[in-house]
Amino acid sequence: MPPSLSLHPYGGNSPRILVSACLLGQPVRYDGSAKPLGHTLLQLWQQKGWVVPLCPEMAGGLPTPRPPAEITHALSGRDVLAGTATVQDITGADMTAPFIAGAHAALALAQQQGCQFALLIDGSPSCGSQMIYDGSFNGQKHTGEGVTAALLRQHGLDVFAHTEIEQLAKRLPHPAT
Repeated sequence: MPPSLSLHPYGGNSPRILVSACLLGQPVRYDGSAKPLGHTLLQLWQQKGWVVPLCPEMAGGLPTPRPPAEITHALSGRDVLAGTATVQDITGADMTAPFIAGAHAALALAQQQGCQFALLIDGSPSCGSQMIYDGSFNGQKHTGEGVTAALLRQHGLDVFAHTEIEQLAKRLPHPAT
């Protein structure tokens, strides 16, 4: 079986996509909100049973709501995983351990479910795959990836920002319709 396909729990082969739970309308973001992505492709993939939802921050043990957090010193998730950067919340508390735990929970779920793709909310210190906040808590972003996006990529998953859903559709082994 090609690596991009997995045995669907209901039978047959199908692609499996790890998706940020907030994009599916679940109120799991730091402020207790969701950030639903009302895209027809995502709705279709949900109907087909291809979507595996997860909030890495909640999987790492963080509550909702929670103080906003950012990766320090304009570094990225790879630096956090390497131990050369931390994740801090706006109060200055070190949140590195739950962010790393959540990333590992996401990886374990992706591997268990046969996911080779991830569609994650950009900007997040967990899920950001193109841009993340710079650690100043001033709303400034820079190129970088969150802790979960970095770990998933290190283990061979193709990670896409929510703004790249059409690019993800082109990578799937089955037609989008």
